[in-house]
Amino acid sequence: MNYKLEELLFSAIQASLKAGEEILKVYDSDFAVEHKDDKSPLTLADKNAHNAICEILKPCNIPVLSEEGKSIEYAERIQWEYFWMVDPLDGTKEFVKRNGEFTVNIALIHQQKSILGVIYVPVTKTLYFASENVGSYKSEIWNLKSENASLEELIKSSNKLPLETTNHQFTVVASRSHLSEETEMFIAGLKNHHKEVEFISSGSSIKLCLVAEGSANVYPRFAPTMEWDTAAGQAICEIAGKKVIDYTTNQNLLYNKPNLLNNWFIVE
Repeated sequence: MNYKLEELLFSAIQASLKAGEEILKVYDSDFAVEHKDDKSPLTLADKNAHNAICEILKPCNIPVLSEEGKSIEYAERIQWEYFWMVDPLDGTKEFVKRNGEFTVNIALIHQQKSILGVIYVPVTKTLYFASENVGSYKSEIWNLKSENASLEELIKSSNKLPLETTNHQFTVVASRSHLSEETEMFIAGLKNHHKEVEFISSGSSIKLCLVAEGSANVYPRFAPTMEWDTAAGQAICEIAGKKVIDYTTNQNLLYNKPNLLNNWFIVE
């Protein structure tokens, strides 16, 4: 690969911001949506974000595997040494509910491992980004369009993860829309080991970011997710010193499997 990780990271950041713009154009319009059909605003936001990401990442000459292009056969994918794993709009239920808790997820996968991740929350303009050799960061980003914009300048105005915290209460974060019975049992079990357990709920990949930044101690996910739901967040977490453990294998979650469905996992 001829690119430096720093260059790829900055391209992914720019792609996430552009995708966020496209999503907000639809989100800020007057829409009513119930189903993700071909003509729904949700689908329009998804496709426009996907196209914006692919356009910016195209010069990298690295294949893209997106939720919008998930039909690529494993026989082709297995040949890829590097590829982008993209979810142009993660948190469709949050989009429909208009609670703002949806994200753009972009990860770079190398030999089944996520080595670079970008998660952008368009409504709050919050950006999480990480790569090996760079570190893991959070930024309240407002403008990266100036001619002088660079990864170095962005890092200067960002906070390295995990953030310093004075909250010593054990905190568990779980899904706002997909809280399974097994997850509820896991949370109940935590209360046997910790005096007080605070529970917070959140949508989309923001949950991984909350563990990465230290706002939450653990995120149990005992319900279905796809690889593009977790890849970016796993890089951000692991480079911040956290773990994303496959509940079945007790190893790190891996990517580019024949079946793109994740096993249950725990982030801590």
